[in-house]
Amino acid sequence: MSWKCTVFILVWALLLGLGKCQQGCSNIPDNLRFDCYPQGVANEQSCLNRGCCWTKPSIVDDEVPLDIPYCFYPNDYGYQLVNQQKTQTGFLLSLAKKGHAGPYGKDIENVAVDVRFEARNRLHFKVYDPNNKRYEVPIETPKVDTETTSPDYTVSVTNFPFGIAVKRKSTGTVLFNSSVGGMIFEDQFIQMSSLLPSSVLYGLGEHVVPLQLDVKWNRATLFARDQGGTPEGLTNLYGVFPYYISMENDGNANGVFLLNSNAMDVILQPTPAITYRTIGGILDFYVFLGPTPDQVVQQFTAVVGRPYMPPYWGLGFHLCRWGYGSLNGTQTVNANMRKYGIPQDVQWNDIEYMDKHLDFTVDQNKWGGLGDFVKKLHDNYHQYYIPIVDPGISSEQPQGSYPAYDVGLEMGVFINASTGGPIIGQVWPGKTVFPDFTYSETQVYWEQMLSQFRKLVEFDGLWIDMNEPSNMLDGSSKGCPANSPLDHPPYVPHVLGGALYIKTLCTSAKHHGYSHYDVHSLYGLTEMVQTMSALKKLRGKRTVVISRSTFASAGQHGGHWLGDNTATFNDMYLSIPGILNFNLFGVPLKPQHTPCCFPGPAAFGDDFARMASDVLMARYRLLPYLYTQFAQAHTLGSAVARPLFYEFPKDSRTYAIDRQFLLGPALLITPVLSQGSTSVKGYFPDATWYDSMDGSILQTSGGGGQQHTLPAPWDKINFHFRGGYIIPAQQPNITTYYSRQQPFELIVALSSSGEARGTCFMMTGNHSIL
Repeated sequence: MSWKCTVFILVWALLLGLGKCQQGCSNIPDNLRFDCYPQGVANEQSCLNRGCCWTKPSIVDDEVPLDIPYCFYPNDYGYQLVNQQKTQTGFLLSLAKKGHAGPYGKDIENVAVDVRFEARNRLHFKVYDPNNKRYEVPIETPKVDTETTSPDYTVSVTNFPFGIAVKRKSTGTVLFNSSVGGMIFEDQFIQMSSLLPSSVLYGLGEHVVPLQLDVKWNRATLFARDQGGTPEGLTNLYGVFPYYISMENDGNANGVFLLNSNAMDVILQPTPAITYRTIGGILDFYVFLGPTPDQVVQQFTAVVGRPYMPPYWGLGFHLCRWGYGSLNGTQTVNANMRKYGIPQDVQWNDIEYMDKHLDFTVDQNKWGGLGDFVKKLHDNYHQYYIPIVDPGISSEQPQGSYPAYDVGLEMGVFINASTGGPIIGQVWPGKTVFPDFTYSETQVYWEQMLSQFRKLVEFDGLWIDMNEPSNMLDGSSKGCPANSPLDHPPYVPHVLGGALYIKTLCTSAKHHGYSHYDVHSLYGLTEMVQTMSALKKLRGKRTVVISRSTFASAGQHGGHWLGDNTATFNDMYLSIPGILNFNLFGVPLKPQHTPCCFPGPAAFGDDFARMASDVLMARYRLLPYLYTQFAQAHTLGSAVARPLFYEFPKDSRTYAIDRQFLLGPALLITPVLSQGSTSVKGYFPDATWYDSMDGSILQTSGGGGQQHTLPAPWDKINFHFRGGYIIPAQQPNITTYYSRQQPFELIVALSSSGEARGTCFMMTGNHSIL
């Protein structure tokens, strides 16, 4: 055969292939394009080689980081439904890969979809490999054996390309529809897209962004990461919550949770639509029907676990900073708080109290007597103490001199390198190893270490930090294997630094039964579980565990702080959406936002100290109400700190508000968030609102929501009571111990019809009254 004939055949074959691809590319509008080349800059040939479409969009917006893709999936890309059978909980689907191979290799040719009608307002479906066991997130979720008889939703599927759609029965609104974008299920790249019912979306944390997410070509990366200074944007940060709440156009709410802990990108586009790209595990989706935001949060926490009930003192004022310098510095600050009559329940310390930054030690030169100071806090002042503990255990102390390493090594509780032996990183004390908190034996080790430390310092709770886990080396002291697909997967989500092991461990590291690749983002959660378990055993009563790194279900085991910031007014503003998001995530306990940086209210002079005392006394007065809200969170799963849309979902003007917030349903806070302001503007939804200071009526219900300008002198906090509620309160004192000896009171805020009702939770001995 001549070379001309060969060229002709090749060109003809290429044209046939191109023509076949283009058949599935016609009539796809810009808003239904889903990116087929997410890992870099595509060209036409590389796009077509993937079996995808290449066409310049009709409109190109250069002002956004993502844009309408040139390279996008055809409408005949993905899996085909080949069988459907009934099950006790719903139905089981069998899918087969059809058409062009996926872009990153090792396609799972046959996939199963288990659709479970678990509850009236909850659908659960899993997409997985029926022939090979893959990693699944090891957190406890409800086990359902029979199908619910009266779901508030219908489920339909498309044959090819396969998609699953969930529709609300009462309104016909489609909440989830994955018949777009081309589903991919490969060994290290799994993708599913869905249309959204509206552009009003919240969640997908943890990030430092406004409360309402921008769906105009935005990318949220989820993979636990220590990133000081809390960078704004949707870059990966300390925690991982692949869960969102969506407001529908009629004011109903729904939620979607992807139970997957592998590194992922979540793409939002103005269709509106969402695309999940994860590099491991399975697709394990829960869809929550609400229909109110409160019910969505309750349904989510019913799956991942209700928030734990903190002790009453845990809701008092906590004080901490990096830079006390010595025990004497801590004592001085603590004494000045009492001198000025400023309420304080809990004193914290950062790692400066440690000897050479070694966990479970005390620097005797500057911090000798710390144990006696804590005993005095308990006995004389009825206060509590929380120190910091990091997971990095020094591996370079003289043999026999540091039990935390010697005992752990003997018990075999540390994470190992892929080549064997504990993986070595570097944190504050130098070269370190890391306990494997997914391992049951580590619980014994951790309890032993904490028990021995508590004999030195009788702490009441723990602040666990650096647990993403953070590592000052990239991967390990020896780097990471160059040929490991776990350290260098074919697709890397857009993590800071560009590689999974930057500022953490090699993802090829070995846990007991897992690879770090799969459970990296669970490290903080698993440490929380074992720390809370150990403290309950050591104290014999409720306690406080505050973790920097978290994952869905963390609220069962403690609280969260938002990490370091620069203590600007903008940081204070951004802390509000951070607090609100974590309440939506089922983690309502959040001590003050900057525990590393705030020097203490008594440090700014007499006038400031007086103002701080007045403000905190006002807060302590309302602790019975706040405690009741935590009881409701613990029993029902509701949020404590709430965005305005949470209580007023039919008022679209509340959807983007994140400079005000509610505590429970009845208390609205309107803080000053710009320096030097003497007034503040706030939106008050349609209700009767009372000024908390003098009881005057700001507005009455029936006239719609209104904007108000409020006076805001430096010594006033604007908060208002909502009509129709009875707020339990108590005359305050400088600690919760003394406050609880004061008379109770009820604040009755009548509705426009002259009615009010409320709830009060209190502990009486070993019993609770709600």
